[in-house]
Amino acid sequence: MRARSQRAWLIAIAGALLAGAAVLVFNSLGDNLNYTRTPTNMVQDSVPAGTRVRVGGLVGVDSILNGEGAMVHFAITDGTYDVNVSYDGLPPDLFDEGQGIVAEGVVLPDGSVKASRLVARHDENYMPKEAYDALKDAGGEDAARAAMYSREGAAK
Repeated sequence: MRARSQRAWLIAIAGALLAGAAVLVFNSLGDNLNYTRTPTNMVQDSVPAGTRVRVGGLVGVDSILNGEGAMVHFAITDGTYDVNVSYDGLPPDLFDEGQGIVAEGVVLPDGSVKASRLVARHDENYMPKEAYDALKDAGGEDAARAAMYSREGAAK
C-alpha cells in the first residue's frame, strides 16, 4: 500500500471511531437529561409511568397531608392543573402552601410523582420561569404576581 492510501484509511478509521464515540456520549446524555416540567406539561404530554421527572410549581393550598412517619403528600399546581406528589422524608424548611417547589422523582401509574428530592425556593421573589409563565397563561399577569407574593408581609 502506498503512503497516501494508508493515510486515507487511517483518517477514515479515526473518523468512524470519533463518530461512534459521539453517538455513545449523546445517547447516554439523552437518557440522563431531566428537564423541569409544569403540571400542565405533565398532564398534556401524558408522561408514562416509570419516567424520571422534575415538576415545578407552587405547593397547592390545603393540599399538604402528613402521612405515616415522615411521609408527606401534597399537590404541585401551576394554576391550571395539579400533580399529586408523595415524599418520604423531611421537606425543606421553606416548604409551605403557596410556595415555589421543584420535586424530582418517578411518575407512578396513576400520574402522581413519588419524589426522591424536594427543592424549595430560597427567597420571597423566586419562582421558576416555567411556573411563572404557566400562571401568567392561566390567569394573566396579575394572577402570576399574586401567586408570587401570596404570603402575608411580602412586598408587592
